[in-house]
This record gives sequence, C-alpha cells and structure tokens, in this order.
Amino acid sequence: MTDQPWITTSAGVSMPCLIYGTAWKKADTADLVEKALLAGFRGIDTAGQPKHYDEALVGVALQRVNQQGIPREKLYLQTKFTSVSGQDPARVPYEPSAPLEKQVTQSFATSQQNLQTDYVDGLILHSPLSTHAKTLQAWRAMESVHQAGGARQLGISNCYDLTVLQALYSEARVKPAIVQNRFYKDSGYDVALRQWCNTYGIIYQSFWSLTANPHILTSKTMQNLTAQYHKTAAQLFFRYLHQLGIVPLTGTKSPQHMQDDLGIFDFELATGDVDKLSSVTK
Repeated sequence: MTDQPWITTSAGVSMPCLIYGTAWKKADTADLVEKALLAGFRGIDTAGQPKHYDEALVGVALQRVNQQGIPREKLYLQTKFTSVSGQDPARVPYEPSAPLEKQVTQSFATSQQNLQTDYVDGLILHSPLSTHAKTLQAWRAMESVHQAGGARQLGISNCYDLTVLQALYSEARVKPAIVQNRFYKDSGYDVALRQWCNTYGIIYQSFWSLTANPHILTSKTMQNLTAQYHKTAAQLFFRYLHQLGIVPLTGTKSPQHMQDDLGIFDFELATGDVDKLSSVTK
C-alpha cells in the first residue's frame, strides 16, 4: 500500500488526503479508531456533539495507539463546535444558557479533556448559525482558541450557501482553511463553492461521499471503470475526489474497506476517466 499523501493548508497545517470519520460509532468508537489508525489512517474527524460522536472514546483510541508507536504529533486531529440547535438537550457538552462565546470555550475545553490533547489541528464550526452575526460571534470565540494555541486552523461545515461563506471569510481575522460539506446532488456538488474555495486556498472536505451517491456507484460508467481498473466503485469514487483536490472522509467499520480506502493512492485515474465521472455527478 502506498503511503497516503499529505497536503499543506493555507494555514500551514499538514493534513492527510483521506480522513477517518467517527460519527455514529457509539460504543465501538475506540476499537474502530484504533483499527483505522493501525491500518494506516493518520487523520481523525470528530465533534463536541455527544448526540452523534463519542469524543472520549476517540481519546481512548489515541492513547492506545500512542502506546503502539503512533504518537499524537504524527496525527491530524479535528473536532467541531456544535451549537445548541444541533445538540441532544440531555447531553450538551457546555452550559447551553451561557453566552455563545462561553459555549465555544467550554465546548473546546470538553473536547480537550475528551481527546486528552492540548491542541487540535482543526477546529470546525459544525454549521452556520441562524444569523451572520451569530456565526461571526462563534467564529470570534474560535479565533480566540486559535490564538491561544488550542487550534492550529479553523474551518466551517455544512455551509452550502456561498454568500454565507464569503461573508464569514470577509470579516474573519483567522480565515477559514477548511470547508467540510456533504458531497451530494442536492447541493449541485458545490461546484461554484468549490471553485471559490480553490481560488482562496480553502481545502474542501467531503462527507457522506458514498452514502449520498448510490446512483454514481451503481452507474454504467462506474461499472465500466471498475472492470477497467480492477478497483471497487468506492475506491474509484474516492480516487476521483482526490484528483479533484477534495479530501474525503470515510467512516467505514470494515477493516477490509479501511485497507481498500487507503489503497486509492496506489493508482491514478486517466484524465478522460475523471471527465467521465464528472459527467455523472450532475
């Protein structure tokens, strides 16, 4: 298996070109993260959102692999601040009645404790808030975390409106280095947004890349390419995203699929075949 490549973001942070996502792993989180890291993954995505993520078990896995020769500094680790609207009211990792700035600070402190680390490589706003003013308010608090050395770079997720991203970018003191979105048909695959991100050096990360695109994975075009390259549809699609400059997240629970996903760096799609897949993603 070829070692996965890393890229350097606009914030000067090294990021692997494939990241393991930890949502919905529940009690299996520690075991699955450990397996992913031992398989060769070096990027981990999580969130301060107990409704969907178990950050503390990610921290357990990080300690386990540290004892097996994979230290924290060799990993890329990102987490998220999730606003009250995205939380389970019974399990909010901060004081929900506190001012927004304090919510961000408390959430990050909880994430530090959960992950057993002083810093993260990326701190992401899980989604824009209800108004630009509130989004900027949360961002200012994240900037304070960044300036204190807690987060090496900042980003935003679930941001499908380019004008929202542009407004944030124009007023941010610490510019977003990451946009993490679902890569799917309903957003038109974020074509204009991705082009804008490319112009400003923002890395686009994709999640639910396979789950949201069964029509692509089962298309005649993909079937022909699987026969041609002797690769799975998932491998071809992840490789396609990589060649577009996208950093995909994968949340597979299968050790074999972990190996398969890391195998996307063993081959390259011809330009004409990239074009063929692009014609399906419309």
